[in-house]
Formats: sequence, C-alpha cells, structure tokens
Amino acid sequence: MRYDNNLAVIGAGSAGLISALIAGTARAKVTLIERDAMGGDCLNTGCVPSKTLIASANLAAAARRAGAYGVHAESVSVDFPAVMARVHDAIATIAPKDSVERYGTLGVDCVLGDAEIVSPHEVRVGDERVTARRIVVASGAGPLVPPIPGLSEMDYLTSENIWSLEALPRRLVVLGAGPIGCELAQAFARLGSDVTLVDMAERVLPREDPDASEWVAKSLREDGIDIRVSAAVTSVGSGAVETAAGSIPFDQLLVALGRRARTSGFGLTELGVDLNRDGTIQVDKHMRTSVRSIFAAGDVVGPYQFTHMASHQAWYASVNALADPFWRFALNESVVPWTTFTDPELARVGLSAEEAVARGIEHGVTLYPLDDLDRAIAEGRTEGFIKLVTKGDKVLGATTVGAHAGEMIQPFVSAMTTGMGLKDLLGIIHPYPGFMEATKLAAGQWRRENAPEGLLNLARVLNRWTRRLP
Repeated sequence: MRYDNNLAVIGAGSAGLISALIAGTARAKVTLIERDAMGGDCLNTGCVPSKTLIASANLAAAARRAGAYGVHAESVSVDFPAVMARVHDAIATIAPKDSVERYGTLGVDCVLGDAEIVSPHEVRVGDERVTARRIVVASGAGPLVPPIPGLSEMDYLTSENIWSLEALPRRLVVLGAGPIGCELAQAFARLGSDVTLVDMAERVLPREDPDASEWVAKSLREDGIDIRVSAAVTSVGSGAVETAAGSIPFDQLLVALGRRARTSGFGLTELGVDLNRDGTIQVDKHMRTSVRSIFAAGDVVGPYQFTHMASHQAWYASVNALADPFWRFALNESVVPWTTFTDPELARVGLSAEEAVARGIEHGVTLYPLDDLDRAIAEGRTEGFIKLVTKGDKVLGATTVGAHAGEMIQPFVSAMTTGMGLKDLLGIIHPYPGFMEATKLAAGQWRRENAPEGLLNLARVLNRWTRRLP
C-alpha cells in the first residue's frame, strides 16, 4: 500500500509541533492536524498567558515592598484590563512561531479541523482523507473537572477560559493547591483579588517535600491568601463553596484540580489503542501504542505534563515512527525537571527526600540556605534553600526554593544527565555575585559534611611537619 504521508500528526501543541518539525526537517511528507488554535495549550491557555500574568502580578508585589529598599511608591494601582491586554499581546507576539504559515515554509501540510482516526493508517478531517504510514497522537490534555454536586450547573473558570476575564474578581476561590492553583491564586491576590485556596490535601504542593511547600505556603499567606487545606468540597452553590468546615463565598470560582488526557471522540478506543488507568495513552519506551502504526507523545501520554517533556517525548515518537523498522531509540525520562512559578519559585529534579525515604533508598541530604548567599542578601531575596539528595557525590535529586529557583536547578539537571558528581560541580567557576553561585556553595556544603576525616588528619600531621622545613 502507498500512503500520501510518511507521518500524520494529530494536535498542534508542543508535542505535535515538534513531531511535525522533525519530520519536515527530515524531508518526510507530513500532515499536521489541529482542531482549534495552533500552538496548543502552552501558547494559548497555559505557559505563555500564565507567566505573562505572573510577571505583572510580581511587579505589583515588588512595588508594594519597595520601601524596604529605600524606594517609596506611595500607591500601587492595577489596571486589570491592561494586564489582560498584555497577556493577549504576548500570545500574539509568539503565535507566528507556531503558525500555519511558518510550518508551511518548513514543509508541513497543516490542516485545520476535527481529526478522526478511521484505520491504523487513515485520518479523516471533515471531507478530507489523510493517509500516512505512521500516526503520532499529540492531542494534549484539558482541565480535570470532578463531579462536585452543583458544579456543572454554574459558570466556573478553568485554566482554559480564565483568560477571557475582563474584570478582576473581587472574591476568587481556587479549588486545587497544585502548581496551577498556587500560581494563579498568588497572581490574582497580588493583582488585588481576595483569594481563598482550597484543597483536600494536607498542604499546598503535596508532591514536594514539606519544607519546600511550606516556603510557598508562607509566601501565599503573606500575600493575603486564605489557605484551606484538608478541606474536601461537598458541593458548590450559588456564590459559595461548601466544605465540612463551612461555607466559602466567591464571585468567581477557578477549578484547578489537574488535567486529564484528551483521548475520546477521535477514534482511539474504537481502534483498540490501550489506555492507562488514569486515562492516558499506554506507550512503550519507543512511544509506540498498542496499535503498531500509531505513536503518541505529550500530555496525552504523561506522566509529566510539562511543555519541555512533551517536546522531549515528541523527538522519540517522530524519529521512531519515521525510522521504523530500521532504527529504534528508547526514551530516557530518568531526569525530568520542573518549576512551579510561584514567588518564591520551587523547582525539582529527581527524588525528593520524602520519596527517597518512602522507597527505602539509601541516601544523604544536604541543605544550603539562601540567606548565606551574598547576592540573595544584596537583593533582599534570602528566602529558600537548595536541598540535595545524594548517594556518595552523585545527585539523586535536588530541590531549589527561592528567587531564580528555576535556573538554579539546571546544574543539577546537567549533573544527573551527564553523570557528573558534586566534586565536579565544585570545579565550575561562577561569576560573583550571582544566584548560580549557590549551586557551587551547596556542593561545598556537601563536601564539608562528607569530608574524609582520615585524609584530613593525615594533612594535619603533614602540615605540622612541613612547618619545620626551610
């Protein structure tokens, strides 16, 4: 059988765009199908708008605390429509990079419409029939909305539709204290909303070590956020969330309880593609599904629903789809970093100390507080720490909390990826004074705590002896 395409890609988010880009660069014939907006969630409703909003919110917060730096801003006012206009300007500025026009110049045939996989090698888009030797599913994920009584009868916000707000909510209740919930709760509080953050977990950011999530919780409280943890929502009524501990009134309700893979409505289950228990697509280490001709990548696969992980998976999905059966490359997801863009930021790679204990892994823990860092002291940003989980001098995991934590995690990502140890990191020169210097100082803290006493005692004897030499 002959096919029109080497590759058909469903979804033009991060994973789909990278898959199509790789295929086009390899001079393959590729068709990219998108039902909504090019760029997917990251550009239109996720990373780009949220970080743009956070930048405005952080600037407002910095202005309010300027007095501590000897700079007096007598009053701070927020023009919320202007803030949201800036959000949409950022999207519009980046959008050409992900546009149909750009991808057309890269050799990708872009088709807009709803895709339906009708056979292992055929996708129907309206009246158009697209055949391909291999298919990559990169359909992404959407907000998870639980069956809370009363919720379906009301207008609520999610990370998808919150960007259509025209007025700042006076009272905002955020359901979910994970990364999305914490980021948006803090941003809206700093812009002037009265925010309540609700979660049934025992603490905010429950995937992180308790001491790390507590730094974020402390900052959220300082921004005036009312944090209600261990609070299961029983129902949602007219203008109020009901919990066992009482009623919480709101003007707007944001549901930020995670994301669910988009796997229904376009023929996957009908074709026999196996799913995991959480609804994501089941793939092997080469990103192939249970149907030999179909591969998948990105949020629809998980378990890490990050833009950078989607791009990473997309390389393996597209290259393996094109190279099959001549070559195969196994996905390496042993080193996956992430950042929660609260203030302070929280970033992690590898094991947390709590996970190492739970798994019974032999390890050591080194803690370097940022209030020791000269640049942090100069900037008045001493909150947070670097926490290393190690075995010998090898990094099993790292957590960074503080200003620029998302950048400070990178040396440990590189060390884990390349096999470098903390002794190697001690040999790296960083400009002084800088926040990145903290990574070397953390390695130095580990060195002091694991100093070879036998060699140090020998050095003491040798130095005593050499003092007698001419």
